[in-house]
Amino acid sequence: MQEALQWTDHLIFTTTGKHLDSLQRAILQGVWEGKGYKDIAEKYHCSGDHVKKSASELWKLLSDILGEDVKKKNVRSLVENGVFSYYNDGVQIGNNINVCNDLNNPSKKPKNRSPSTTKKESQPRHDLSQAPENILFYNRTDELATLKQWILEEKSRIVTITGLSGIGKTALARQLVEQIKDYFDRILWRSHRKFPTLNALQTNLIEFLASPAPSQNRSIINYFNSRSSILEHLRNYRCLIILDDLQETLTPGEFVGHYRPEYQNYGQLLNEIGQLNHNSCLLLLSWEKPLEIATLEAENIYCKTLQLAGLGKSASQLLTARKLQDKNQWSRLIDFYSGNPLWLNIIATAIIDLFNGSVQQFLSYSTLFLGDLEPILKQHYQRLSQSEKILIDWLANQDQPVDIGHKPPELLSDSDFFKAIQSLRKRNLLEKSPALSLQPAIKQYVNSLTL
Repeated sequence: MQEALQWTDHLIFTTTGKHLDSLQRAILQGVWEGKGYKDIAEKYHCSGDHVKKSASELWKLLSDILGEDVKKKNVRSLVENGVFSYYNDGVQIGNNINVCNDLNNPSKKPKNRSPSTTKKESQPRHDLSQAPENILFYNRTDELATLKQWILEEKSRIVTITGLSGIGKTALARQLVEQIKDYFDRILWRSHRKFPTLNALQTNLIEFLASPAPSQNRSIINYFNSRSSILEHLRNYRCLIILDDLQETLTPGEFVGHYRPEYQNYGQLLNEIGQLNHNSCLLLLSWEKPLEIATLEAENIYCKTLQLAGLGKSASQLLTARKLQDKNQWSRLIDFYSGNPLWLNIIATAIIDLFNGSVQQFLSYSTLFLGDLEPILKQHYQRLSQSEKILIDWLANQDQPVDIGHKPPELLSDSDFFKAIQSLRKRNLLEKSPALSLQPAIKQYVNSLTL
């Protein structure tokens, strides 16, 4: 009976945010023991009509949650099915749940849901079907060491890798997974681009994390379909969940931090995962850094962010592979395109096509060539708010980095100016230094818009 009350209470709480009240508990216990509403009313010291009305409301609530018509005569059976599915992983015989007598035997404890309970459960479950394959990985030894320390040693609950498109976030995460996969019971890779709503993403996560998902009946699927159920799985198993393209959840045209309507509760979910105790890790890959992540990182030792920079001198490995000429000019080329491996690969193709691989000839022109890089930079620019565009347009026309205290009064209000700076930093579009500056390729792209 206690398992049944706990299960029902948790089911209702995860759906409504409210626990069973004392009368609802009395009704469930009385019906479970075969008592009528009159008997329950006498024991609870209230009228029979009041008990009947409360019971009717409770059955309707359970019907809405479970997707089945719950009545006094079948509530025990439905709850038993749900409890059994939860504690016994939904073992079925034919089309029926095999409800044993464990629920009616208070001396018999439910099965331990630890990953090591059975041979079947002890096997790790990995789904990397949405993880890109055959990605070129360049030297990121220090970054890998940092991520492994955060995740394996410091038990970080949320780790975010941010950086501009093409900087190597996905390649780094893919290499990381290969090196730490043996430490996790569950590993799942998903992209936000595949899920138009937060509900769709949560459902997909739960279907994978629930074990074994195919054998669960509809009532327990509905029970798991909540934010707190994700947290239960993160506690029951050590999970590594990689979510790519986090920027797709954020609204373009506004300062960083505003979620699209379809993802409006995402910040709350991230807060819960970051603040509540568990040994799992959520690895987020994003062009931009949401406000919740910035706040959690500031106040929570279990949340970390790695801002991924360019390859630096290691990018020479890439240029060697592309068989470019004029090695003495490679450092200039790397600086112009910020060591971004995708950008350099795109430009290397142009150098080969137009200049037969001569970097010196390519760099002899006064205007920085973007070519096929323009559509990529356009995606970043189109996500900016109007204030950010005003600021970035102004910076693109400055010959030197600008001190933050030298803002022209007519440019933006002080409030919008500082908001724009913070937002552009979260988008990785402002260089990290005491003064404000843009990467050369970004500066060239912004200037080209006014030509």
